[in-house]
Amino acid sequence: MNLFPSPNQTQATIRAFQYRDLEAFERLSQLTQPVDEPWREDRTIDPETKQLRLWYGLLRFLSWFPNPCQHLFNTYVAEQGGQVQGVIRVSPFNRTRSTWQVKRVSVDPSTSSSSIGSQLLRYCFETIWEARTWVLEVNVNDKDDLALYRQNGFQPLAKITYWSVEPELLADLAQSVADVPNLLPVSNADAQLLYQLDTVSMPPQVRQVFDRHILDFQTNVIRAIVDGVRQWLDGIEQVSGYVFEPQRKAAIGYFQIQLCRDGGQPHQAELTVHPAYTWLYPELLCQMAQLVQDFPPQSLRLASVDYQPEREAYLQKVGAEPVEHTLLMSRSVWHKLRESKTIAEPLQWSEVLQSLQPSRKPVPGGMSWLGPMEHHQTHDDQTSTADSSKIPPQTIAESSAPDPN
Repeated sequence: MNLFPSPNQTQATIRAFQYRDLEAFERLSQLTQPVDEPWREDRTIDPETKQLRLWYGLLRFLSWFPNPCQHLFNTYVAEQGGQVQGVIRVSPFNRTRSTWQVKRVSVDPSTSSSSIGSQLLRYCFETIWEARTWVLEVNVNDKDDLALYRQNGFQPLAKITYWSVEPELLADLAQSVADVPNLLPVSNADAQLLYQLDTVSMPPQVRQVFDRHILDFQTNVIRAIVDGVRQWLDGIEQVSGYVFEPQRKAAIGYFQIQLCRDGGQPHQAELTVHPAYTWLYPELLCQMAQLVQDFPPQSLRLASVDYQPEREAYLQKVGAEPVEHTLLMSRSVWHKLRESKTIAEPLQWSEVLQSLQPSRKPVPGGMSWLGPMEHHQTHDDQTSTADSSKIPPQTIAESSAPDPN
């Protein structure tokens, strides 16, 4: 029994996703749950795979030239024996693309999932050179995925808890009056304020990994059109706002909520609060509870991180239920510069240091600094000069002296 299979048996061919891989992508996507939709209980329902057949041509066309939507669909497959054994989907995490996110790794369970998954991850690490840091989110109960990511260098960064606020609790919270006098709508002009709020609301280590800039809080025209079409197809309406502090001239709170029109999925909320203004949690949650009352009854999902203990304490106090615990992991990639011998070999000092070369050939003088040591020449010097060892030293000195006439 062969306990150590040969490389030919385990090595798979990694290539870019093609249209003929749609069926395999749909089959493998049912095996894992998307990390950006942790609330989804039915793993067979994946809106991305349903819309991929319709929008694949447009996504492929946008990936051919630089544009804000160029990296909407970065997917690679591992093919072995003519069969697609694994799929990985990655995307930029920030606008400068210095940090990338592993959104999904799906491997056929009938194969060596650890080997195929590692090959897919290593391929992305080596081919995407602009990525200095990689991040991903994995459920704490997925032991196989945790082992795969730890094996490939990912380290824990933060613990995330997803909470569910049921419709009955939302109705009770909506009865209160939200005391938020300076609640303003979000626009591109407020990107500087939102960037400062995002910077101060996270630890330095997380801030360094995320590497966000002001451009990450701005929306261009093409991106706004794509997001609008996607929200229309999914039946989602998005509302966002921030709380402005006039004395400090800074944003102290921000929320974004995606409201489901047909009630087919929970409402999704994103919340950011300044650490010095934790009293905004009940006010902003009350504001969001009032917004969902105009839509079909559905629960509200939002997340809290372990470095935000005030948010977790408040959600526990109001009666929200934790539905999932995930782990945010990161990995740094440092690409070594490759030396090119074809460029370095032809370079000679005589060509590089032209200014240090003598202007004319020096005239030999009559004095010899070596004196008697001229008898002890090396073997290379003896072969370069024809039988110089047979000529007496006095003759050599006399022949090298200049003619006085």
